[in-house]
Amino acid sequence: MELFTVAGLGTLAMLILLQAVLGFDNLLYISIESKRAPEDRQQSVRRLGIGLAIGLRIVLLFVIVMLIDKVQAPMFSFGFENILTGEFTLHSLITLVGGVFILYTAVKEIMHMLAIDEVGHGVGKKGGKSVGAVIFWIVLMNLVFSFDSILSAMALTESFAIMATAIVISGLMMILLADHVAEFLKRNRMYEVLGLFILFIVGMMLLGEGGHLAHLTLFGHKVEPMAKSTFYFTIAVLVAVDLVQSRYRKKLLAQRAEEMQRSPK
Repeated sequence: MELFTVAGLGTLAMLILLQAVLGFDNLLYISIESKRAPEDRQQSVRRLGIGLAIGLRIVLLFVIVMLIDKVQAPMFSFGFENILTGEFTLHSLITLVGGVFILYTAVKEIMHMLAIDEVGHGVGKKGGKSVGAVIFWIVLMNLVFSFDSILSAMALTESFAIMATAIVISGLMMILLADHVAEFLKRNRMYEVLGLFILFIVGMMLLGEGGHLAHLTLFGHKVEPMAKSTFYFTIAVLVAVDLVQSRYRKKLLAQRAEEMQRSPK
C-alpha cells in the first residue's frame, strides 16, 4: 500500500524521472542496433526487445534486492605492482563488459559508415543480423544499463512495488520514444554520426564506472568515473557543435551557389 501514499507517489515520480534520464543512452543504442534487422521488422524488434527487457528488469530487480551483498562483494582480485591492480565484483564486471561492447559497436559502425560506397546501403540491408540476434542484444544491453538505475532506485526506496512500477512505466515510455528516435535518425542521416560518437562516450563512461567499482589502478593512478553532469554537458556541447556546423555548412553552400550564378559564363 506504500505505493498509493503521497510519499510513495512522489518517490515513484522521482524514479520514473531517474529511469528516463539514465535511459537516454539505452534508447540511443536500441535505435542504432534495431537498424541491423530487416527494415520491415525494425519497429516490432524494438518493441519486442524492450518488452522482454522490462520483464527481465523486474527479475533482475528482485535478484539484486535479494542478493545485493553478493552483487557488491569482491569476486577476485589481481595485481601487477605499479602497473595494473584491481578487485572485481559482479557489478563491476558487468559494467566493464558492457562498456567494451558499446565501444566496439560504436567504432565498428563508424568504420562501416566510412567503408560503404553508397549511403543507405549499410545496416539493415547488407551484413545485417537476424531478428532474434538483434532482440537478444537489445535485451542484454538493456540489462547492462539497468544495473545503475536499479541500484540508484534502491537508494531512494526499499519498496519493491514502487521500483517495479517505475520500471514498467519507464519501459512503456521507452517503447513510445524508440520509434520516434529511430525515425528521426532515419530522416536525418547526418545525425547518425553524432549518435555513434555519443554511444562511444557512453562506452567510455561505462568503462570508467566499471574501473572505479573494481578499484582499478593503471600505473599507480586510480580509474575515476565520469560524472553524470560531465557526460550530459559533453552531449549538449556535441549536439550544439553539430547544429551550428550544419547551419554554417548550409550558408556556405548557399553562398557558393549564389557566387556561381553571378560569375560570367
